[in-house]
Amino acid sequence: MNATARPAQNRRSAIAAEGWRAANVIKEHRTMKSPLIAAGLALACIAAQAADCAITVEGNDAMQFDKKEIVVPKECKSFSVQIRHAGKLPIQAMGHNWVLAKTADVQAVAADGVAAGLANQYVKAGDTRVLAHTKVVGPGQSDTVAVDVARLKAGESYTFFCSFPGHAAVMKGTFKLGT
Repeated sequence: MNATARPAQNRRSAIAAEGWRAANVIKEHRTMKSPLIAAGLALACIAAQAADCAITVEGNDAMQFDKKEIVVPKECKSFSVQIRHAGKLPIQAMGHNWVLAKTADVQAVAADGVAAGLANQYVKAGDTRVLAHTKVVGPGQSDTVAVDVARLKAGESYTFFCSFPGHAAVMKGTFKLGT
């Protein structure tokens, strides 16, 4: 073998040795990082599965809620509902609230609410059939109420509705406990 071939061969050996060392460093790095990545993914999954115990419901000038059904995750002890008025008509003509009652009580609660008037948020004072309610809101306004989930019973039928005069017939939806 001549003298010029030897340095080239040594260079190839050195490059091969460096490549082997680099591969091992990468392998060690991946091995050390794997538990961290796994832990990060586990936390992300837990966060994604965490119960969302709040919802926003919008009412508009066409007497419609944007939600027809609300399902409360079983992990929630309290569930917040925000009513937001997305319309433009004044509160006296097209105000909206959010009222929760047993389905069997909705008509009576709505009728008693009309008699109670706007000053009482169209909810009869002290009405024990009302499980939760917001105040009446007008254009651009919102209000929030916390529903005590412990007061609800599995298997019972619940309805949310707007008790503004004439709205309860069309502005309503089902409210369920998750399983």
